[in-house]
Amino acid sequence: MLFVLVILAHERRRTVHVAVTAHPTAAWTAQQLREAFPWDDVPHYLLHDRDTAFDAWATTATAMGIHELVTALRSPWQNAYAERLIGSIRRECLDQIIISNERGLRRVLHACVEYYLQSRTHLSLEMDAPVSRRVASGDDGDIVEIPHLGGLHHRYARRAA
Repeated sequence: MLFVLVILAHERRRTVHVAVTAHPTAAWTAQQLREAFPWDDVPHYLLHDRDTAFDAWATTATAMGIHELVTALRSPWQNAYAERLIGSIRRECLDQIIISNERGLRRVLHACVEYYLQSRTHLSLEMDAPVSRRVASGDDGDIVEIPHLGGLHHRYARRAA
């Protein structure tokens, strides 16, 4: 069994960090928090559930100047953006691909997150992706199909003339 840690910025549902391990410990999750925000670009708040793997985040987050917010017991709706992202990754990627090992899962997750950030549209972002992109005009050239995740998903863009 493999475990995935996802850190998400709420403002545009931007995935900040993704990590995979077979043995999630408090020390591992604390290290992932340091890797997600290596410089002075730390968020003011960090929202997470009551999993014991997050126990070491209290000292790490305080040292980094982050205020922790913990959701209520058995209340996934209090972190709805993260729950939606996890559900989307499962439905749109992991349910369609056979994963054989940790390295393969990491590779698929990074490709899925890249697709999610740059190509997948969101109604709440006015049909834009989390990483905003330029709207092409009809004069920009022919429409071409760009496959993602080995052809599992596709993005359509205009080819430069």
